[in-house]
Amino acid sequence: MNIFADFTQRVKKIIQTFDLKDANGNEPNLSRVVVEAPRDPAHGDLATNAAMVLAKPLGLKPRDLAEQLVEKLSADPDIVEATIAGPGFINLRVAPVVWQRVLGSVLEFGNKYGSIHPAENRKVNVEYVSANPTGPMHVGHIRGAVLGDALANLLAFAGCEIVKEYYINDAGSQIDTLARSAYLRYCEALGENIGEIPAGLYPGDYLKPIGAQLKDEFGDRLKTMNESEWLPLVKERAMAAMLELIRSDLAALGVEHEIFFSEKTLHEREGTNASKIDFMLDTLREKGLVYEGTLPPPKGQVPDDWEDREQTLFRASDFGDDTDRALKKSDGSYTYFAADVAYFQDKFLRGFQEAIYVLGADHGGYAKRLQAVGKAVSDGKTDVVVRFCQLVKLMRDGEPVKMSKRSGEFITLREVVDEVGPDPIRFMMLFRKNDAPLDFDFKKVTEQSKDNPVFYVQYGHARCCSVLRQATEELKGLDIGDDALSAADYVLLDDVGELELIAKMAEWPKVIEAAAETHEPHRIAFYLHELASSLHGHWNRGKEMPHLRFIDTGNAKLTLARLALVRAISLVLASGLSILGVNAPEEMR
Repeated sequence: MNIFADFTQRVKKIIQTFDLKDANGNEPNLSRVVVEAPRDPAHGDLATNAAMVLAKPLGLKPRDLAEQLVEKLSADPDIVEATIAGPGFINLRVAPVVWQRVLGSVLEFGNKYGSIHPAENRKVNVEYVSANPTGPMHVGHIRGAVLGDALANLLAFAGCEIVKEYYINDAGSQIDTLARSAYLRYCEALGENIGEIPAGLYPGDYLKPIGAQLKDEFGDRLKTMNESEWLPLVKERAMAAMLELIRSDLAALGVEHEIFFSEKTLHEREGTNASKIDFMLDTLREKGLVYEGTLPPPKGQVPDDWEDREQTLFRASDFGDDTDRALKKSDGSYTYFAADVAYFQDKFLRGFQEAIYVLGADHGGYAKRLQAVGKAVSDGKTDVVVRFCQLVKLMRDGEPVKMSKRSGEFITLREVVDEVGPDPIRFMMLFRKNDAPLDFDFKKVTEQSKDNPVFYVQYGHARCCSVLRQATEELKGLDIGDDALSAADYVLLDDVGELELIAKMAEWPKVIEAAAETHEPHRIAFYLHELASSLHGHWNRGKEMPHLRFIDTGNAKLTLARLALVRAISLVLASGLSILGVNAPEEMR
């Protein structure tokens, strides 16, 4: 049950009975009419902007239209009061039966309450992390990994068909560098003194196990080969080892991709067949979107693939990009961007109606070019959404954390997970909007206090479970299974704190809808914190006023109704935490 959608439809139906027309004789556009929670709960349970958004096009005063609406709304048996505020906003107070229906709906649908069931599933590709496969995941990858994973979970809950994808950058020179770095560790495993790692190679200790594996497999045979012979052998094994390491690191964070897409496959040709990049170029040529020309030097730092000579260019500026983009260099080789275009075309041909890219803040200029690619390649049939993650600073008691010895250059994702666990990382990465900088303090995210948001929310769920366990122990013989709770007499829940908790749960479907529409999973974390805060606040009231406690051994009916409320809260908290990829513990020690 989504009471906001329900009452929005009621308001629209009333407006349609007025037979209103604008200056051109058209019926009013009701798309902007909404019912939502008022900013100040003291004003009412619900509020609508109907009179404010419709009056001007209809040539009416907002307050005059509001008066007509209030008269009709007051006749609705589910509305006990309708009042006009300011120039024409309408505040509504609903009958207790509305909250009773909300509570019944939560218990009926369980962890599916708030999910969306669209008439047609939208097929969405979410590509995230996609770090170069040249080393372990580092702290800079954590935020994108968590955002992408939670966003995919959120959209799945909102009724989309989701594919989680990782793009492997395995076609560039960095893979040759990886192989040469691994070969150096191979020589070390054979007993050679390799000295200081040469500049340009990867210095991390994570390559030592690969060197040992190469020694076990080949003995000293690689030493007898030319680089052209050993390089492909080492490259294949180093890549496999790195991908296994990446999968393992991400799994420790609770992140698993369904598809690992190799960039190499975009360049490969089977026999006389064209590569996927060739096919992409032919497709754009047929559309008249490719030409031979030169580009002016970009402002600021000049990228590696810019040339002051004629190149094969894509008319990206026709689709909203700041400039046209090079697809082919003057020497006939493809640019990095060409692979990006071919990769999107592959997604389009796989039937995705939406392609989401989660990128680091250093890729800020990519949004317009990727959106231009989407419009050009798919003829606007596939939406492109780009989300950027700002930097994360690791702190300990307010001081920056030193770099890792294992990586040689950075703090690894695994080190952070091993120290604090995946739950604090995932929740705290989502407890701030993705495009805002984030300080992650190891001490603060693990302390058990109300100042730690992840503990506060998880403790809310554990507290609900504790109440239900306590009821089982103290009220032997009383059935508190879900069926019994669904049949409880919710009319008995008349305390302001109880009604506020139900009203907060009534917001959950709208939160899901808004978070999915805006691609902002942080809204889920914010909501869960608010719901947990309401729960803890009501619990504390029960300490001072024993008649408000959830368990009343002398009143089985009232206890059953209150336990139904507790069970409903636990379901919503667990559902939201699941979207974030965070555990909902039944007890906390």
